[in-house]
Amino acid sequence: MSDYSNNYYNKNLKEKANDLRKSMTKAEACLWKYLLKAKLMKGYQFRRQRPILNYIVDFVCLELKLVIEVDGVTHNFDNIIKRDLIRQKDIENMGFKVIRFQDKEILGNLEGVRISIYDTICDIERTYPPPAPASGGHRC
Repeated sequence: MSDYSNNYYNKNLKEKANDLRKSMTKAEACLWKYLLKAKLMKGYQFRRQRPILNYIVDFVCLELKLVIEVDGVTHNFDNIIKRDLIRQKDIENMGFKVIRFQDKEILGNLEGVRISIYDTICDIERTYPPPAPASGGHRC
């Protein structure tokens, strides 16, 4: 878990990722503002619109190797579902855990999303215990 080498980072997608950061969906902006930015989720740093392989993931915590994807209504079409499955498998093959939320989940049940992300982080910590936080507190 502590190896956050960038052998999966695709610098060719940097400009597109920057553009996507400027035009987040309402659900992405909500998730970022209220849960992920400024280390609000258990002190872990998340990045938005990060290039991984030939993809740009919505959010990633490199320390945990945790990817969070936000799916809008277009992700309900068969061809998009198939593409998402291939994309997710490729990312998971790089050692990342991928969790997905629908736009409506984030906008309608942010507390449930927070609990789900928190529980996923705790599961990762139990599998790969991190060093103690600088404050000496406990993560889970």
